[in-house]
Amino acid sequence: MSLAARYARYGGPEVLTVDEIPTPEPGSGRVRIAVRAAGVNGIDRKLRSGVFAGGEPLSEPKRVGVDVAGVIDAVGPDVDGWEVGQAVFGQVGSGAAATHVVARPDRIVAKPDGLSFEQAAALPVAAETAHRTLGLLGVGAGQTLLIHAVAGGVGLFTAQLARIREARVVGTASAARHDALRELGVTPVTYGDGWVDRVREVAADGVDAVLDASGRGVLAGSVELAGGADRVVTIADGDAGNYGVEYSSGGGTSLPEVFAEVLPLVEQGRIRMPVAEVYPLRQIAEAHRRSEAGHVFGKIVVTVDA
Repeated sequence: MSLAARYARYGGPEVLTVDEIPTPEPGSGRVRIAVRAAGVNGIDRKLRSGVFAGGEPLSEPKRVGVDVAGVIDAVGPDVDGWEVGQAVFGQVGSGAAATHVVARPDRIVAKPDGLSFEQAAALPVAAETAHRTLGLLGVGAGQTLLIHAVAGGVGLFTAQLARIREARVVGTASAARHDALRELGVTPVTYGDGWVDRVREVAADGVDAVLDASGRGVLAGSVELAGGADRVVTIADGDAGNYGVEYSSGGGTSLPEVFAEVLPLVEQGRIRMPVAEVYPLRQIAEAHRRSEAGHVFGKIVVTVDA
């Protein structure tokens, strides 16, 4: 038997339970991972709260968690290149917050020895989103990128990758995070009323592109600053269509392709992903509660005992 974080109804963190379930078996073209750590992401909260459910109730309990790191402990038929005992990290459709989860081999990569399981579990969604959105926006050398919620996991990874690509980065964040952001080469501005004017003060030559990772009603001002809706991408605001802005979600990008570029940068220390807080699996509800409260510098991770 295994343990898995699940929810039998939509709602806040209080709907999460840790239940005993049959240990999943990998089918053809799948591997099973003995989980050591799982990341907590905004998409986890949206799925759990029923944002995409269209008002329909759950027909059965759903598992939670996308980012996973652990050790392969079973390999299904028709799987090449992966063996029992390999340490890996990557993404699953759901269910990473558990003792075991089944994964597609093309959605995982080998974990370097120098990367802890907690560090590895903090990377997949942030790295894939950064890679994808920078591509959509065409951010490159000499351009200025504005990132809303730059102190979160996606914001931090995107900012550092954009800096490596020789772009200037301006980011909205709470004042308490400004010194840490400056150390990463980000020009911080405080979010909230008056943020548009504050961005103009530090970016006198204008803003070339905007990534909204906050969903805090910043799209109108972002379109104004960037000079057009085609220069703005959001991963957090469901009202994107009202402003002509693209709402970008994951799933279509090759994770091995993403990490072929960014994993060496992580290993070299050129990109850092702070693990802000760590919770044991039994405290999954508290991890979600803390994530929803915001003001976290980096990622929240849930750990599973070996």
